[in-house]
Amino acid sequence: MEDTAPTRRTVSEHPGGTLPAPADPEPSPGEVPGPRPGWSPWRAVVGFGVVSLAADMVYEGARSVTGPLLASLGASALLVGLVTGAGEALALVLRLPFGSRVDRSGGYWNATIAGYALTAVSVPALALTPFLGAAGLTVGCLLVLAERTGKAVRSPAKSTLLAHAAGPVGLGRGFGVHKALDQIGAFAGPLLVAAVAGLTGLLWPALIVLAVPGAAAIGLLLWLRRRTGDPLREQALGASETGPGPSLRQAAAQLPRAFWVFAASAGLATAGLVTFGVISYHLVTDGLVSTAAVPLVYAAAMAAEAVAALATGWAHDRFGGRGLLVLPALVAAVPALAFSDSLGLVVVGVLLWGAAAGLQDSTVKALVAQLVPSRRRATGYGFFAAVQGVAALAGGALAGELSARSVPALVAVVGVLQLAALVLLISTLRARPA
Repeated sequence: MEDTAPTRRTVSEHPGGTLPAPADPEPSPGEVPGPRPGWSPWRAVVGFGVVSLAADMVYEGARSVTGPLLASLGASALLVGLVTGAGEALALVLRLPFGSRVDRSGGYWNATIAGYALTAVSVPALALTPFLGAAGLTVGCLLVLAERTGKAVRSPAKSTLLAHAAGPVGLGRGFGVHKALDQIGAFAGPLLVAAVAGLTGLLWPALIVLAVPGAAAIGLLLWLRRRTGDPLREQALGASETGPGPSLRQAAAQLPRAFWVFAASAGLATAGLVTFGVISYHLVTDGLVSTAAVPLVYAAAMAAEAVAALATGWAHDRFGGRGLLVLPALVAAVPALAFSDSLGLVVVGVLLWGAAAGLQDSTVKALVAQLVPSRRRATGYGFFAAVQGVAALAGGALAGELSARSVPALVAVVGVLQLAALVLLISTLRARPA
């Protein structure tokens, strides 16, 4: 890849979409900044993608067996749903205080590194839980929550750094390529876990092996920081000289109405998207697949997620946010398929689950970046994630309870939630950034 200085790209140069990128006062009206001179924007995007690739091997490898692991420690379907739902809630809700804090302090890199480090430590520690007796289930649940907390610590800061780097090449393409690289790790991690679990017949050795890509992710991240510099910290510190930043209430009031409508739509989609922990619990307890084969099913979902992220990222830059209209339909179809008695239908449901997750973690973030001024992006990501987090907690409990009692009731409830999400999404796409 040619190593050239990044060029600046104005909003008018972005392909016509429903929601154009907002004009920011820095560095000049309508411009989207890129990484510091000396590194091309694509190199920075790919660099972040490779870091995420290594980190995803760690936490997606662990998440592929969270349900069976907790079940082996004595958890019920409801507890698995509550823990995985609470984990997603922590990963989302806690982004609000962390996002607001890094916007005020400019410590985007410190938060990113700390969050990845927490994940890199928590996942291998899960290998100890089978040896802790009655305390194993409690410790396992706490470590699952700790890993998701690491996601909350780093995500607003990392997404802001990535949006800064991806601006000159297109937010949709930048987030899409990053997500595709991310998903290579999400695909490889479960395969690694499946291979080690298949060879040993145990889960804990596979969790220990995940310490290797965790260490690699931290090393790559430190190297990337040296190569790209820290221009956003300088910008944040310069802004802080004009006075203290707004409170959370003031920051919320400064975000455009279209952002909040979109956040509500995404929250309903998140509530309806059953966690894989609940799906994998039923795969094993219903005898559809063995514990060692669950990571293979999860790896297939991660491949679908990567393809969906690339396709919808490209479509977002070309056609705007209209590609997100398929998200409620994907989410609504998942429970009807994933909890059937046919392995073939279950696999189709898991693939749709992966595609829906790909849209949520790439194109959705690109649209948020367009709705929120660049100086408040981490705060915007934090508020957005908080809405999703509350929804994830409620959705996890809902899926855990109804999947064990009445799958048709679960399908009906998710369908109603997704109809409401679609209405709000259409309203968002008809609006314009404030």
